[in-house]
Amino acid sequence: MEPIHTHISRQYNTELEEIRSLVLQMGGLVEQQIEQAMIALVKGDVALGEAVIMDDTKVNKLEVTIDEECNQIIARRQPAASDLRLVVAVIKTITDLERIGDEAEKIARMAVRLAGEERPKNNYAEIQAMGQHVRQMVHDALDAFARVDVEAALRVAREDRKVDQKYEGVMRQLITYMMEDPRTISRVINVIWAARALERIGDHSRNICEYIIYFVKGRDVRHTSLEQIEKEIMGRGPG
Repeated sequence: MEPIHTHISRQYNTELEEIRSLVLQMGGLVEQQIEQAMIALVKGDVALGEAVIMDDTKVNKLEVTIDEECNQIIARRQPAASDLRLVVAVIKTITDLERIGDEAEKIARMAVRLAGEERPKNNYAEIQAMGQHVRQMVHDALDAFARVDVEAALRVAREDRKVDQKYEGVMRQLITYMMEDPRTISRVINVIWAARALERIGDHSRNICEYIIYFVKGRDVRHTSLEQIEKEIMGRGPG
């Protein structure tokens, strides 16, 4: 991780670095959940799907732990300026990571259901590429968080549009399958839910990138277009 602000109190520095480290630990867990949920889906691996579902409790516990650490820092240290923004960004980030974990759990549940269905010839190729894309997006968002890199955060945020385009393409393809062969309806509906979960993971990854920009630049850029963010934010700090 890139070092952040230093303080006279070594303990304060340690506390701030600890919460950042825990965020990355939590991020690593949800990345693993996405990867394993997609493997379970593609391979029809019920045991792996169930393991992902069970692992969601680990993600939830980390969220509670980090949230408590942040609350204690606010109470004890009364952080100001960028320190306060860091704590707020962490609280927001772990909420989105927890939701990414929830979406990965949904994919795992779909994987368990689909394991009992007849497997398609293309082995769910329509969402494999989408799954790889969003997992990379989560990884890159966490990397931008670790390096406190606004430009990297913006690059990752741009990827959300590509994920949305892939989602629309997948949906068209799946609807065509159902129209051409009504026997596929049950299977395809479960795949649609998995694709929707992947699209939501892309949204949450973009949110994390927006929190990085908030921490570094001091501006809340939620509900702001990428073009506007690049025009107004890049190259100008909060002072």
